[in-house]
Amino acid sequence: MFASPPPSALRHPPRTPRPVPVPRVGGAALPLPGPGAATEDFWGEVARRGTPVVGPDPQGDPGHRAVTFLWRGGPGTRAVQAVPNKLADPRDPRATLMERVPGTDVWHVTLRLGADWQGTYDLLVDEGGGPDQDAPEYAAWLRTRRRTDPHNPRTLPRRWGGEPLHWAALPLAPAQDAWSLPCPGAERGTLSEHLVPSAHLGGTRRVWLYTPAATGTPDNDLTSGIPLLVLLDGEHWGPVLGVTGLLDGLIAAGRVPPVAALLPDSVDADTRWAELTCRPEYLAFLTEDLIPWAAARLPLTPDPARTVIAGQSLGGLTAAWAALAAPHRFGNVLAQSGSFWWPNGPEPEWLTRAIASAPHRPVRFRLSFGRQEWVALPAARRLRAALAQAGYADAEYHEFDGGHDYLCWRAELAAGLPRLLPVPGSGRAPAPATAAGPGASR
Repeated sequence: MFASPPPSALRHPPRTPRPVPVPRVGGAALPLPGPGAATEDFWGEVARRGTPVVGPDPQGDPGHRAVTFLWRGGPGTRAVQAVPNKLADPRDPRATLMERVPGTDVWHVTLRLGADWQGTYDLLVDEGGGPDQDAPEYAAWLRTRRRTDPHNPRTLPRRWGGEPLHWAALPLAPAQDAWSLPCPGAERGTLSEHLVPSAHLGGTRRVWLYTPAATGTPDNDLTSGIPLLVLLDGEHWGPVLGVTGLLDGLIAAGRVPPVAALLPDSVDADTRWAELTCRPEYLAFLTEDLIPWAAARLPLTPDPARTVIAGQSLGGLTAAWAALAAPHRFGNVLAQSGSFWWPNGPEPEWLTRAIASAPHRPVRFRLSFGRQEWVALPAARRLRAALAQAGYADAEYHEFDGGHDYLCWRAELAAGLPRLLPVPGSGRAPAPATAAGPGASR
């Protein structure tokens, strides 16, 4: 059942409008200059505080904040849009267009967000030369007008290259500190790049291999083999996002045992759509080409209970499907924002329907989704219900306040790995699932 997916359908998610309005509020999180006023002091304060500027909730709720995005316009500025990940519908720029303080260079928009929100964002600036703002092509044109936020030094590399994304995190957002845990130089692992022959994909596939510095200690006996993480979209996680620093830090802190990681390249967007949509040939590449290749170089565990497959978006869909189709090799799934709506067509959510009609597999799940992912979230909740009905009582499900965003996925990856790969003898074990509501978090 799990080995018979449908042919690939449309190569984009369902184009569903945002079902609830963007949480926009009037005013700003700091005093704005009056119409026609000089603005040097205002921009000096902005530079001191950084952007976006965060203030108390205008409704007085300690669980929310007012978040003001700003842009210093010029004489030719016609419009400015703030685009936090999944807080705005890209086909409707009006929802987060900034307002201009009349007679000044101050453009601003303020959103009311949960105090645990974090996300990346773009600033799009219309300085003229484009279509009329009422034209059908205006939204697509405006998306090409990205600008750097000069008062926010926090950035994250953009997927598929280009200028980095700025990001912001509110006070109660999940911490990113696991990505900067200390690790002595002698205890750092290595990341090496390889071309792995693949009979199933044809030719070779670029892969990064993370090898931990230690393969066993008196407290972490690895005589039965090194635990393994297979992390999809490896070209971004490995050399770009630097997942080796995360693994080094988690191992040094005793949060996970020394673990090896295989990070296969997704090549490009078209190849990713072709392969990370539950394709049997891609699963055969992982189980029959890639892992045996790595096992010839490292003493990897053959135990599926100590093997994790992880992915995000289409990678999350493929990670879940791969474990269900090959439970003899993958006993744990770590999936963030999995595209469980797939395929986009008349018979969507294929994997959810397959789970409901297939025998139970010995697989543990840790799934997480952003509460702002209005396209993916309903399908994710239905998949969670299908897992519960099918007897996956130890599945974990978590919703964070964010979008379809590597910033959030970084935090979720750091939190999920110790849940699925606890250090032997630590007493930590995956928490059982509970009958929690749709917005539950644990």
